[in-house]
Amino acid sequence: MDEPYRGSPAFERGLELLGFDPFERLDEGTRYQQPAIFLCSVAAWDVWRAESPEELAQVRAAAGHSLGEYAALVAAGILRFDDAVLLVRERAAAMADAGDANPGGMVAMLGGDDHAVRALATRLGLTIANDNAPGQLVLSGATEAIAAAEGAARDETGARARVLPVSAAFHSPLMKPAAARLAEALAQVEVGPAAFPVYANGTAAPFKDVRRELSQNLLGPVRWRETMLALRAAGIDRYVEHGPGAVLTGLVKRTLAAA
Repeated sequence: MDEPYRGSPAFERGLELLGFDPFERLDEGTRYQQPAIFLCSVAAWDVWRAESPEELAQVRAAAGHSLGEYAALVAAGILRFDDAVLLVRERAAAMADAGDANPGGMVAMLGGDDHAVRALATRLGLTIANDNAPGQLVLSGATEAIAAAEGAARDETGARARVLPVSAAFHSPLMKPAAARLAEALAQVEVGPAAFPVYANGTAAPFKDVRRELSQNLLGPVRWRETMLALRAAGIDRYVEHGPGAVLTGLVKRTLAAA
């Protein structure tokens, strides 16, 4: 995913700031995967805005899914790129360390009854980590509870369970040590004026307190479905995805079609 952006100013500056090439160590997990995805996302934004100046002038809002919030905040001028690179590096390390200290995982619940999935999560002490689109909730929590949710999914909710290949229980209370570390790092960076609003994962509304919300967003759900509905309510009817793959484009289409 890095090949199109090698040699671009933002990409090379990011590697310099990181002090390592995360693409050489992707198989080692989130500590390297997060910086890699962030660099590709910002580089993709830079390419698009250079090639599409007329469309750039029409940008009215942005949103990022979990880690993608940092690229969206850079795009809007709220975070400086250099600051965001170091924040992402710290975020990734903090989340990896929290996962080592508090083992957990995540399971996607595909289809099924929304209320039943939420009830199952409550019964097992799991957190709704992602509300991605209609029929796609992701649960996060302790390893044993994730296994129990996988086993009970079909009978209790009608959903198909798929355990995700992640190293920790992201967007759950098990990330509390990571949230504290991230808050300390965020306290050291400047927050600039927004060229356009960026919608936060935790509120499905434009950021109001960037430092607080970014750290707290590690502990609660990514409300992506609600964010897309909020953007639609604000009159947004065209979406451009920046970054590796097209997963978010599919989630947007599903959410807006259902609505």
